[in-house]
Amino acid sequence: MKCILLAAGYSTRLYPLTLKKPKQLLKVGNEFMINHILERINEVKEIDEIIVVVNNKFYGQFERWLKDYKSTKPIKPIRLLNDGTNSNEERLGAIGDIEFAIENENIDEDVLIIGGDNLFTTNLNNMINLFKKTKSPVVAAYDMKEQEKLAKKLGVILIDKNSKIIDFEEKPEKPKSSLASTCIYLYTKDDIKEFKNCIKENNKPDNTGDFVRYLMGKKDVYCYSFDEPWYDIGNKDQLDEVNQIYGK
Repeated sequence: MKCILLAAGYSTRLYPLTLKKPKQLLKVGNEFMINHILERINEVKEIDEIIVVVNNKFYGQFERWLKDYKSTKPIKPIRLLNDGTNSNEERLGAIGDIEFAIENENIDEDVLIIGGDNLFTTNLNNMINLFKKTKSPVVAAYDMKEQEKLAKKLGVILIDKNSKIIDFEEKPEKPKSSLASTCIYLYTKDDIKEFKNCIKENNKPDNTGDFVRYLMGKKDVYCYSFDEPWYDIGNKDQLDEVNQIYGK
């Protein structure tokens, strides 16, 4: 199984912090943001390689980070993949970067996909177990307990008693559940072949949730729900909040 870690965005909502530095190389507590994510990925024995998709603007910074990281951490093999973009206007988008990685690396196996600004503590092996049991794509969702917190902010997932997703809605006015979609996905080697078709049929969709909804029209998609802390770092206030938590 491969892991694709998405780190090629330009994080404009965090300007000026991210004008000259990628979001994933900002410090959270005493570690770079990306280091926290890799700690979770390294717990999954099925992962034999991690592909970090980055942009050309920050490629050199990631190279220096990786050299230092390899010298200090017991890790799985990690490779950087440069998507060739240099600005927010040129960005491929999340789905575009996933498809770029699949095509460029000729990936023909199951894939774990994680957004590079998701901080979480849940054990991914629990998600892997559901993936093996269902032999189907799995989306990780954080249970926020209160549905009102999701309104107009996040993708909301509704599941049946078997954890199959029966509804997925982006930023709804009236959420149908308390499950917030995260940018953590498990796809089979057959699922990933659909990215190209999804892009073609939906005019270059950018949101990773767009692919989930596309796939739901073709097969069953399941949800791994968890309630351990999860943070989606999109702006300065969220970064400051997480820094206080991780700093402790």
